Amino acid sequence: MKKKKIRIKLRSYDHSLLDKSVERIIKYVMTTGAEIKGPIPLPTQTKIYTVLRSPHVHKKSREQFKLSSHIRFLEICNAGPNTVNLLMKLELASGVEIEIKI
Repeated sequence: MKKKKIRIKLRSYDHSLLDKSVERIIKYVMTTGAEIKGPIPLPTQTKIYTVLRSPHVHKKSREQFKLSSHIRFLEICNAGPNTVNLLMKLELASGVEIEIKI
C-alpha cells in the first residue's frame, strides 16, 4: 500500500481535554513509525450570545454568554496501513470532535 498523508482536525470546547487527546494520538501514531507535524493550534472560534435578563421590561439589562471552540491540527506523513487501522480504532474523550482526511 502506498504511503499516505493524513490530516486530522480536533475540535473541543475544553482546551485541556483537547490537549490530552492530541498527546494520546501522537503517542499511538509514533509507535507505527509515521512522522507527525504539529499539533498546530488554530485560532479559537468564539460565539457570544446575548439574552435579556428579564422577560418583560428592562430592555437595557442583558446578559452575555460566551462559547469558545478550540481547534488543533495534526498532519501525519508516511502513514502506512497500520497507522490508518490504529486511527480507525482510536477512542477519544466524549467532548472531542475529530475529523480525519486521507
